[in-house]
Order: sequence, then structure tokens, then C-alpha cells
Amino acid sequence: DPQGGLHPNLAAEVPSQKNGGISEDGLNWRIRLRDNARWHDGEPFTAEDVKFTLELITNPKFRAWRTSGHSLVQDITVVSPTEITWRMKEAFAPYLSFLAETFIVPKHILEKEADPNTAAFNQAPVGTGAFKWSQRVAGDHIELVANPEYAGEGPYVEQLIFKYIPDMTVLYTQFKSGDVDLVDQSFITADHYTEARELPDRVVTLETGASLESIYLNLGRPQFKDLAVRQALYAALDRKAIVDTIYYGVGTLTETFMPKESYYYDPNLPVQEFNLDRARQILDEAGWAPGPDGIRAKDGVRLSFSNSTTSGNNLREQTQQFLQQTFAEIGVEMTISNLPAAVMWGEFWLKSQFDTAMVGVTYLIAADPDATNRLHTKAIAAQGGHGSNTGQYSNPEVDALLEKGARSFDPEERRGIYNRVQEVVRHDLPFLPLFAYTIVLGRKKGLDGFEPNANTRTASWNAAAWQWKA
Repeated sequence: DPQGGLHPNLAAEVPSQKNGGISEDGLNWRIRLRDNARWHDGEPFTAEDVKFTLELITNPKFRAWRTSGHSLVQDITVVSPTEITWRMKEAFAPYLSFLAETFIVPKHILEKEADPNTAAFNQAPVGTGAFKWSQRVAGDHIELVANPEYAGEGPYVEQLIFKYIPDMTVLYTQFKSGDVDLVDQSFITADHYTEARELPDRVVTLETGASLESIYLNLGRPQFKDLAVRQALYAALDRKAIVDTIYYGVGTLTETFMPKESYYYDPNLPVQEFNLDRARQILDEAGWAPGPDGIRAKDGVRLSFSNSTTSGNNLREQTQQFLQQTFAEIGVEMTISNLPAAVMWGEFWLKSQFDTAMVGVTYLIAADPDATNRLHTKAIAAQGGHGSNTGQYSNPEVDALLEKGARSFDPEERRGIYNRVQEVVRHDLPFLPLFAYTIVLGRKKGLDGFEPNANTRTASWNAAAWQWKA
């Protein structure tokens, strides 16, 4: 939920050490399931579906989005249709949050498939939720319809349509015209906020987001292996000017990947100061000398790189131009090489083929402070790992801290651990923070039940409660 609490949906209760669902050593788990949930095709939902899903995720032949956490599960036992147990190879506290973001799939459909990766199910999925699959029009929209057999409360609207609108200006135009009822995580851009909040019959609010806008550095590139370069680039970021002039004041300066609302946020990190003279001094002292063209170099490596983001993102493109000019003042050459979203966030991003990227990243899974997927060495996909450490950041101390934090179920102990992670990452600067997102959300008046939630990846997390009211 918006406060970071976990709630049972297909489970009858959230397992914990207090209720006996998780053993004191964190290794033995017991999940009790609700007994009245059914798949959209009418078949009962059971513990067999959970077992099938967890085993499918770790099947090396299955192209799972993420195996982290799931790979620790072993000895899965179906006790009854409504109860399942397993043992963890090691204690892993974030696994509760991982389970909350794991979609269970129907065994009775997918077990018949020779290759689940190419199953027809993937184009017309069957779930258990408040809305059922209706159709997908490629490149245009996905349509869901109400599930009258839903086991929970609701739904109260007949249909949900998720529209594909890659251009942010077009998205805002459709919100203004009434073609779009709700704009959430593909938010209204800051340059439209002043106008949007005055629109009749619309509710437009500012909400704290979990994402950090930053300059991601590919630490596999030789110019970024030198900490002095990262420090100088950070000193050359006029972040306040970027937020105030380009993002219309919508955004909050921060020094960490941890959201400020988190229990684990460290407020005592060093605060960046924009200072071009200091940036030049850092580079001078580190031996990066200006060449004939004014661009610095050291040991045959020019301090030149490209920056990439999604084509057509107007605010990011303005920020790129601003940084390009600023970096030139300290002898750094930054070229701009933007790509369509499908290309930018495909192999180019996932396999670390970029020099630098301007990107909004959420580091946590739900509200859990674990950032292993983004910061651990084993999460570098470009080096054969499994995860989203696309900047190729590697620090043995951070690795050890993340592993220790994941084993602890004590919030106070974990706070100390993750505060230290933030300190080390702030020192190492594997990415250069620009600002923490403040999201401009918009919806039509009369849409009741919608709750902004920075702890989930989807706006429709509580769509069963949405309803139109006069």
C-alpha cells in the first residue's frame, strides 16, 4: 500500500515470524491461501499454481524477468490446496516484497505447453484478479473487462483500457481533451503542471515518487573508472537550475537512491555543491589535462562520452543540452545520442551498451530497502549476472552489506546496514543524482478510490476499488 504495508490478496494472511508463517531463522516459510479464488476460466486457484510458478521462474529454459530471491527457494511442498511450504537456502527478508510483485500463473494451462516462453497464454493471459483480459490492439491499447467472479470486493467499473502513448505531449493533450481518464506513472510532465491544475473537471496533484532521475555512468568505460571524473562531473551539475528552470520546480534534490519517505533514508549524506572551479581543480589534480581542442585527456583516454535517453522526452532533451554546455566549460565533451524507447530500454540499456544514460530508476522492490538488483556485482547482466546493475557498479563492501541486510528481519539493524550502503554509494558516485521525482498525477473528477502508490509498479494496484461517482 502507499505506506509500504503488505496486504494479503491470494494469500489468507501475510506470513511473518510473529504468526508462524516464517521461522525464527528465516528459512522455513508457510503460506496459507484463500479458499475462494478462481482463475478467469473458472478453475480453482490452488497451492499447485504457486508451486508451478515458483519452479517455472527458476527453470533455466524459461526467460524469467527476475530470478533473484526465487532462486533461494527449495523443497516446495503442497500441503493442501490452500497451504504451501518451502525452505530457503538462506534467510532473505526482501522475499516478501518479491512475492508481492510475483504474478502467479495457472498450472492447468501452462503445464501443457512445450515451451512456456512462446505459449498463446502470453498474448491472452488468464489471471485471478478483478479484471479479465479482453483484447490487445498492437501499438494502441490493452483492454480489460470486469470479472464478476472476483473473490474480493469490487470491481465497480466495467472496463479498463490502457493506452500506448509514447509522446508525453500527446498524452497530456489526450488528458485535456478527455480521451484519457487517468494519468499516473506515465505522468503529466512538469512543463504542463501549471496549466493542468487549472483544467476544469480534472483533479491534478503532486505526489512523491520512488524514482530517482540521474545520469547513469557505465563504469565499464575507461573514463568513468576514475573516481575523480565522477566527482568532477557531479560538481559541475547545476541541479537546482535544472529543477527550477527546466522542471518548473517539480522535483526534490537528494543524495541517495533511497526515497525520503523510507524508514531507511539517510538524511546525513554530504550535500553536492555546484562549483565549476572545484570541478576543474579535481580534474587538474587527477591528471586530466586539456588537449589542443580543449577536451581533457589522460593516458590516451579522452574525457568524451555520449549521453542517451528516450527520443521525444522534451524535458530530458533540454537537460542534455544544458549539461552539454556546462560540461564543455570544464573540458568535458558530451554528445547526445537519443533512441526510441523500444531500443533505448532494450539490450542497449539492459546489457550496458551505453556510455551514460539519463534515466529515472526505482531501486527498491516495493518498500523493502534491498537494492541488490541495482547495486550488487552479481546483478551485472553485461558480465553474466542476473539483475539490473546496468551501470556495472561493483564494490565488495556494498556487496557484503547488501547480503547482510537481506538476511536480517530486524528493521533497526537493517537501517544501520542500508545507511552505510547509502554512504558508500554516495562516495563512489556510480550514478549522478539529479532529483527525486515529484509526480504530477491527473484524473477526471468523479473517479473515486484511486490511491497514488510509490511502492508499486502499476497504477492499477487497487483498481478493484475504483468507481465513478457523480
